[in-house]
Amino acid sequence: MCCFGPASDGQEIKDSPLPCGFSFDKLTRLFIGLFDPFFTMATQVILTANIAGLGSEGDQVGVSDGYARNFLLPQNKALIATPTALRRIESLKLLRAERERKDLEEAQEIATKISKLNSTVELQTGENGKVFGSVTNTDIAAALASRGFEFDRKAILLDEPIKKLGTFEIPIRVHSQVNATFKLNVVSPNLPTPTGVEAAADAKPKAKAKTSKAKKA
Repeated sequence: MCCFGPASDGQEIKDSPLPCGFSFDKLTRLFIGLFDPFFTMATQVILTANIAGLGSEGDQVGVSDGYARNFLLPQNKALIATPTALRRIESLKLLRAERERKDLEEAQEIATKISKLNSTVELQTGENGKVFGSVTNTDIAAALASRGFEFDRKAILLDEPIKKLGTFEIPIRVHSQVNATFKLNVVSPNLPTPTGVEAAADAKPKAKAKTSKAKKA
């Protein structure tokens, strides 16, 4: 049976061997290992709002105590997962379904508007028609912004930069379930505007690619 005894020969207590073969250091580490899960256990909350990267209304998630106390609870974005709160999950899920339905409808309306756009971007060309520079997803995001639609460049689903003149249909991720098609004319100020693009160019504002290799203002 283990028992505690005084250290001998001036040895520090923490290094003193116990009769059972344990040292005080080993016993301390064992105690921490056994009880650490109780100290680090996450606070269980039920979300009442959509939190990016965490969950949506009605989801029960574990978060740190500090995150719950300092952010989620004061801003009414979550409830502590008590039996009373758990009974609200179904009503929260109904609110979530309604919000998601509205988000989807709004995304579909935006996609329809974007698909009706026809914008023009200019790239400089040389005497032999060689194109200098390229149009990137950042340039396309800027063209959309000039028409009143703000998108992160990552929502522009462009496989590679455009390095030639012509008309391109660019997919835009508006929503996880909705993509739009943005029509973009890439033209050169040094060459005649292709037939069919002139009307759109006259009616719509032109944008210049803002990449380091594109035509400078």
